[in-house]
Amino acid sequence: MSLLLSRRDLEFLLYEWLDAEGLTRYPRFAEHSRETFDAALDTCERIAADLFAPHNKKNDQQEPHAVPQPDGSVRVEMIPEVKAALDVFCQAGLMAAGQDFERGGMQLPCMVEKAGFVWFKAANVGTSSYPFLTIGNANTLLKCGTPAQIKTFVEPELEGRFFGTMCLSEPQAGSSLSDILTRAEPDGADFEGDPLGARYRLSGNKMWISAGEHELSENIVHLVLAKIPGPDGKLIPGVKGISLFIVPKYLVNADGTLGEHNDVSLAGLNHKMGYRGTTNCLLNFGEGTIYKPRGKGGAIGYLVGEPHKGLANMFHMMNEARIGVGMGAVALGYTGYLHALDYARNRPQGRPVGEGGKDAAAPQVKIVEHADVKRMLLAQKAYVEGGMALNLYCARLVDVERNDPEQAQRSALLLDILTPIAKSWPSQWCLEASSLAIQVHGGYGYTREYNVEQFYRDNRLNPIHEGTHGIQGLDLLGRKVTMREGAAFKALLEEIGKTAAKAAGKPQLEDYAARLQAAWQRTAKVTQHLWRAGDPQKALANASVYLEAFGHLVLAWIWLEQALAASGKEGDFYAGKLHACRYFFDWEVPRTGPQLDLLESLDTATLEMQDAWF
Repeated sequence: MSLLLSRRDLEFLLYEWLDAEGLTRYPRFAEHSRETFDAALDTCERIAADLFAPHNKKNDQQEPHAVPQPDGSVRVEMIPEVKAALDVFCQAGLMAAGQDFERGGMQLPCMVEKAGFVWFKAANVGTSSYPFLTIGNANTLLKCGTPAQIKTFVEPELEGRFFGTMCLSEPQAGSSLSDILTRAEPDGADFEGDPLGARYRLSGNKMWISAGEHELSENIVHLVLAKIPGPDGKLIPGVKGISLFIVPKYLVNADGTLGEHNDVSLAGLNHKMGYRGTTNCLLNFGEGTIYKPRGKGGAIGYLVGEPHKGLANMFHMMNEARIGVGMGAVALGYTGYLHALDYARNRPQGRPVGEGGKDAAAPQVKIVEHADVKRMLLAQKAYVEGGMALNLYCARLVDVERNDPEQAQRSALLLDILTPIAKSWPSQWCLEASSLAIQVHGGYGYTREYNVEQFYRDNRLNPIHEGTHGIQGLDLLGRKVTMREGAAFKALLEEIGKTAAKAAGKPQLEDYAARLQAAWQRTAKVTQHLWRAGDPQKALANASVYLEAFGHLVLAWIWLEQALAASGKEGDFYAGKLHACRYFFDWEVPRTGPQLDLLESLDTATLEMQDAWF
């Protein structure tokens, strides 16, 4: 049994539930089959197990460090296994797995691409962050960039020669992007003359930039949010003034060769509790002390898309990253679960409760036989297999949106409303799975000699990455459920209704179907009640509670979908799926009742709390 992921579960989700083979009816995937999908998954599993997993612990214990240089610059040193693994990843063509054949890609469906990439997240979340960010960077430029920008920056990214980042936050502006202060000034006479687009000089500081500096690739392509000053020289307040720029570490000549170092410098590394193998940087743009590209200070950047539309363009990468963070949380929870399961099956301790356990001379049983250990393992199974299913379902929505004109609008609506859940639910509950994995190990679990303590530390970052739970809750309740007169919410309820109707015809599942329908009917009423009060502050005060209840009921739907796919089939695997569904409805869905009660009461305890009272 692999301790990274369950290949059997992936195959169930892809082929028995989500019908990956059915995607080959679309012209884009017509040359594919289950055989080609399996071959891609085989490659990912093998490289992840052979090259990524072996240095996961070493990557954590010997994290990248900054080394000052004689010229005043700072370079990053890291263990050599990181580059060796990433070189093989790129040589296998996996950076371009989802791209067109014409771009050297495999043209895999998004769902299969994500199913392959989750192996790398499970094997080594630190090393896998570099291609994860590069793929998102490239996809953003493919949507928003010019042909020249794509040729110069994206094509080398897809080949694995350039890596990419996203540079949003600043020391004084974390999630509050309207408060960024990085400036972008037109670059003199060449402002409109550069074939790569309108050229600017950027100055400012960016914080928390994952993969912001390293020597793993020939170049680093930074996608940077900055503000273009108005005619009075002042920055435009709010998000409307934000534009998006390509700022490469090294300038690129017309023939594709690398030119001089851009005015981008590493000010220092942040040292996180997890993801330690990923450099996390404070970057200075336009410092003008060490690097002066083309004779003067200011980091050269090329405008992406229209001025003042930067946040909308960057959201392509941010939304992809949000779903990716959710999948990363699943991967860490999943590998922790498998480690805990393996430990429980092999660790003898204690004897059965009752008369049979009073004989001290009797042999000890494996701890997997104890009811409380089974409780913890069952909870982990429900969380990680449910989270994996949700994220692959979202990836399938991407495939349908891009390839089926008749279903595109509906798929986009469902993806809109599910994105906050796909990011936040696994970040909360697969983190809980990581915590339970430690508990199953007992005293060994929190020692560094065992892997599960690292999985927890790595996973604890995901509730904060790419928008905290609070931000996702505000997005869900404040925007997604109300946009277009509730169109996305209605589409989701219709899908849930279809599932419940199918399950109602199966004796083993009809009770779950009725409970699911009732819970969602109540959620709809509570949602209307929150907004009918006419007070946005009251409505949104407990948005995180709303997010949690909503997410749990989405996962109940996902588990009922899995139960339908498993129903009527023989074997331990299918019995396990049906039992996990039973657990979710009996143990997890009841959590939502008190949460909906609290929301319906329009409780203002949090809103009315005063600073001085803490």
